[in-house]
Amino acid sequence: MTHWFHRNPLKATAPVSFNYYGVVTGPSASKICNDLRSSRARLLELFTDLSCNPEMMKNAADSYFSLLQGFINSLDESTQESKLRFIQNFKWTDTLQGQVPSAQQDAVFELISMGFNVALWYTKYASRLAGKENITEDEAKEVHRSLKIAAGIFKHLKESHIPKLITPAEKGRDLESRLIEAYVIQCQAEAQEVTIARAIELKHAPGLIAALAYETANFYQRADHTLSSLEPAYSAKWRKYLHLKMCFYTAYAYCYHGQTLLAGDKCGEAIRSLQEAEKLYAKAEALCKEYGETKGPGPTVKPSGHLFFRKLGNLVKNTLEKCQRENGFILNPNQKKK
Repeated sequence: MTHWFHRNPLKATAPVSFNYYGVVTGPSASKICNDLRSSRARLLELFTDLSCNPEMMKNAADSYFSLLQGFINSLDESTQESKLRFIQNFKWTDTLQGQVPSAQQDAVFELISMGFNVALWYTKYASRLAGKENITEDEAKEVHRSLKIAAGIFKHLKESHIPKLITPAEKGRDLESRLIEAYVIQCQAEAQEVTIARAIELKHAPGLIAALAYETANFYQRADHTLSSLEPAYSAKWRKYLHLKMCFYTAYAYCYHGQTLLAGDKCGEAIRSLQEAEKLYAKAEALCKEYGETKGPGPTVKPSGHLFFRKLGNLVKNTLEKCQRENGFILNPNQKKK
């Protein structure tokens, strides 16, 4: 598979001591605060620990969020919020706006921000696995599962928790609806990339692969459109990625559609489809260069050098040459096929 995915940096946060002298009384309450402090620190450590796996991440996240619920929901199981909800100020940076922090004295803000980082971790874990050579079937399934989990977390934060914030999310910040939606769609698109790679490996019908590729290109186009009204200084690099992936998978769609046409002896139409794939691939290649030169959050890499990109170029070239040969045989019926 050897996929390449753009990734924005993790959010950073200020330390939180959870020391409430004069408010917290008794050993049980003190233990909860100590557990909160240590479980938060543990979760933050795992975000950058390359040995961390999804089971470790889930256990650490569940441990912290279960304790944090005491600062959000009333312990008597009523619909009332906890009296501790606004006792602590939390600071978090944004994935796009770098070291400029947002701060809210609200435990719901902490839950959302930390949950956002958990979702980001799943996308980064998927990216590390997908970038390996000779990825196994089980690893491919793990990539797909991780991206689906990330999309589910982003969606849950957007629908269930962000609306509860007393202070609305600032425009252009991570918790704003446009950015959350872009993350959700990108995860869906990348999960479908894994499905396409599997379909190709299993030699599924070219028509099916073309349809999946076209749908994937549309996902990337939607994500790009979602970010179109953001400040270019923050979103330009991310949008280059979304745009080049849109061109890339549209080229895939035309390439495999051409194979379907060729199988139906429609050589002329197949050639036109492959020529369109060739144009789109060249456009994606140009966007790869622009991506590498664009400043902003995200890695400094050359996507056109990755195997996943080069393989499509060779496939388009070879399929077009095959279409042209077949068309030559049709135009010259007396010429025997070798």
